Amino acid sequence: MQPKLGIIAGGGTMPRSLVNHCLDTGRAYCVVALVGHAEAVHLEGVNSLHWSSIGAAGKIIDILKREEVHDLVMVGPVKRPSLVAAMPDIRGLKFLIRAGRQAFGGDNSILSAIAGELEAEGFRVIGIDSLLQCLLTPPGVLTRVTPKNDVRHSIKVGLEEARDLGSKDIGQAVVIEGTNILAREDSGGTNDLIRRAGKLTRDKRKLILVKAKKPEQDRRVDLPTVGLETVQLAAE
Repeated sequence: MQPKLGIIAGGGTMPRSLVNHCLDTGRAYCVVALVGHAEAVHLEGVNSLHWSSIGAAGKIIDILKREEVHDLVMVGPVKRPSLVAAMPDIRGLKFLIRAGRQAFGGDNSILSAIAGELEAEGFRVIGIDSLLQCLLTPPGVLTRVTPKNDVRHSIKVGLEEARDLGSKDIGQAVVIEGTNILAREDSGGTNDLIRRAGKLTRDKRKLILVKAKKPEQDRRVDLPTVGLETVQLAAE
């Protein structure tokens, strides 16, 4: 029998997909939905559902231990709150002190620090791709259009820039026009990047979005994703 799975749920539909996976495989699960991030419409009818603010570290850990969770997955986008907005409890404040500068870095630094804290509490943090391998993009061209040489060159330039951006733990993506970097991802995320780039060019058909894993990215907690909204915005 597989150990009980804890799901710390942010936004989007991925937490529900993981719940459905547990139901299909007969695996016990527990969901801790983050208030202000998780969407109730995607969690309707979910058993063993608990809600908590993102800063209530003590409450979240107590719930997971009470539910006898062993494996833990963090899934779904979470907008980074300010420390005041998060209103951390005592355990959350102790985490901030222990994490030090790492807690004030980029998304990968923060999420890795959180994963380390959860593992120190006895949980095993795993990546969603270890459970839902169908989510991983296969290699090769996925559409009807194969990039020509000039486009391949632009992609190469964009990929180098995206990886440089990722090495600084700032973002994962850039938008390139020809061989010029038109816009870079920041804390606003990929969709905001696409919107900004669309306002900076006269010919939107020449833009290319390049997104890549950060060189030192923790795949368990911050796997690069391209969701439906991203595809729709790119098409627009």
